[in-house]
Amino acid sequence: MAPILSIHSFRGGTGKSNLAANVATLLAAEGRRIGVVDADIQSPGIHVLFGMSQDAMRRSLNDYLWGRCPIGDAAHDVTSSLDEGLAGRVFLVPSSINPSDIARVMQEGYDVSLLNTGVRHLIKELGLDTLIIDTHPGLNEETLLSIAICDALAIVMRPDQQDYEGTSVAVSVARKLRVPRMVLVVNKTPTVFDVAEVKERVERAYGCEVAAVLPHADELMVLSSMGVFVTRYPAHPVTALYKQVASCLTA
Repeated sequence: MAPILSIHSFRGGTGKSNLAANVATLLAAEGRRIGVVDADIQSPGIHVLFGMSQDAMRRSLNDYLWGRCPIGDAAHDVTSSLDEGLAGRVFLVPSSINPSDIARVMQEGYDVSLLNTGVRHLIKELGLDTLIIDTHPGLNEETLLSIAICDALAIVMRPDQQDYEGTSVAVSVARKLRVPRMVLVVNKTPTVFDVAEVKERVERAYGCEVAAVLPHADELMVLSSMGVFVTRYPAHPVTALYKQVASCLTA
């Protein structure tokens, strides 16, 4: 079975979806077939990074969870929107951004065990080499499942006090769930900070490897989620750090 990678954060706005999209693209550039599932059903957004509009969503993860279609029908090949020259492929299972669909999820929920079944079917049906789950921030039932079924977990945090406290909870839960491999990614780090000092402080605080300390980058801000950073800036130092994270998660 292909490995499942989960990208998580305790709070929103950490750059979790950006990390997931960039790691997926880098792995596809190596010739792999990569699946990405947007499990952030209450506040989906990774589809924007892959250049997908609501109108282009034939089916979504919501349709699968509500029994409207097999999960394979909700998978969209987004490779051409990234780079037609990619050696591999990227398949995205988006979540619906229709307000009524989001309201229904929040009011009624869904059978979270279907997510486990679905990702495993998707791996087999599409012949995936790796599947990436972009989780919902915080800790709820579906997030716990996304963490519990993964082979490697990246927890994204910012270097501020609220994230330090929340990440502590996420790390503790992941350990209780016995995630085989866990790394931390410190994102949006002010350029005035000493990277080595940040890495040492975070690793000491959580007893967990820091895969990368990503600095604040004006190019990321200018891009504004209108594409995947590593395809727009292949020679940028941040791209090298994204490669470092991808390597850590697939080692």
